[in-house]
Formats: sequence, structure tokens, C-alpha cells
Amino acid sequence: MPYRRLPNTDTARIKAMRIALEKGKELPPHKLAFSSKTIVRLQKFLPQFEYSIKLYRQSLSSQNKKSKDYNEILRKARIYLTHFIRVMNMAIFRGDLPAETRAHYGLAEDESTVPSLNTENELISWGKRIIEGEEFRIRKGGSPITNPTIAVVKVRFENFIEALNYHSILAKKTCDYTEKNSSMRKEADDIILQLWNEVETAHTTLPDERKKLLNEDYGLIYFYRKSELNNTVAS
Repeated sequence: MPYRRLPNTDTARIKAMRIALEKGKELPPHKLAFSSKTIVRLQKFLPQFEYSIKLYRQSLSSQNKKSKDYNEILRKARIYLTHFIRVMNMAIFRGDLPAETRAHYGLAEDESTVPSLNTENELISWGKRIIEGEEFRIRKGGSPITNPTIAVVKVRFENFIEALNYHSILAKKTCDYTEKNSSMRKEADDIILQLWNEVETAHTTLPDERKKLLNEDYGLIYFYRKSELNNTVAS
């Protein structure tokens, strides 16, 4: 007799439970190979599990689609902020601005390199410093840095913050569904195990081939071991 293998994907779990549920609709309770208690569990659990899996897949798909847009907005914010700092440094090199100007942005007066903007947190931190520093400097009568102006940089930065917040919401929603589905999978596996055990017990006295066919009709999946497969081919 080949060995039984329980489903190990959501699609396979749903398929196994659907087959059993259809059997429950086709046959009266006294002819079913599994108990009324099990079919009640199936009827209650399967729609909830299918809906939860559907929500997870929709959330993941939405997150993946928006990731491309988010990455582009992130890239633009980083570019504009980098260009602003470089233009400011060039103005200092030309003598148009004093080196003390850098202090307004939280930069060392003798540091002419662009700070690291590789991570989201770095971009947020430096974005706020640069925008607030330039706005303060202008209010104090300083000449605005142009190409890009701080107004343009601010728009790009605010677009990034908005996109980051939305991206974080989508990621959290997907994570929440992942955790919920992980818990539901355990229940799904428990139901399928109980169901398949009952089906096999109901057919236990039948000849192996007949038993296998009837069990498969209820959704059970069997695999031949290598030795059994060789014997089957040989015969």
C-alpha cells in the first residue's frame, strides 16, 4: 500500500477540504466515510480559511505593485536632497556662501561630502535637517539655494514620507495576514488529518486497491515508494 501525504500548500489544503465538503453534499451522513462532527468543522472553517488566504494574496499583490512606485519616489527624494547639498557645497567652494552655512543643516563646517542617505531612516533624518535648516536660513535673510530650491526638495521629500507611510501600512497588513494564516493552517492541517484518518478507518477492511480508490475519491493523496513503484511496473 502506498503512503499518504498530507497537503503542504494552501491551494492543496483548500482542495482537500473542498473535495470532502462536496462528498458531504453528495452523500447522506450514514453513508459518509467521516463523521458529522468533522463535516460541521469543515463547513465552518473552510470559508473563513479561503477568505483569509484571498485577503493575504490581494494584500501581497498590492504591496508588490506599489513597491515599484515607492522605490521610484524614494530614488527621486534621495537625488534631490543629494543635489541640494552638492549645490550648497559648490556655492561655498566659489565663495558665494561661508563655510558656516553647513552648520544650519547639521553638517560639519569643514565637511564637504554628502552624508549617507542609503537607508530610509537616514533619508528621513537628513531630509528634515536640510529642509528646516534652509528655511531657517532664508528667514534670517540668507540667499536661497537654487537648482533645486528647497521648495522643490520639500515636495519630493514629502512625497517620499507619504509613500513610505502607505508602504508601511501595506507591509503591516500583509504581515498581519501572514500571522493569521499561519495559525489557521494549523487548524486546517488538524481538520484534514482528522478527516483522512476517519476515511481510512472507514475503509480499513477493504482490499488495498479498492481502499485506495475509495480514499482518493475523498481527496486523500497517495504516493508509491520506490520499491512499490518498481513492483508495480514489473507486474
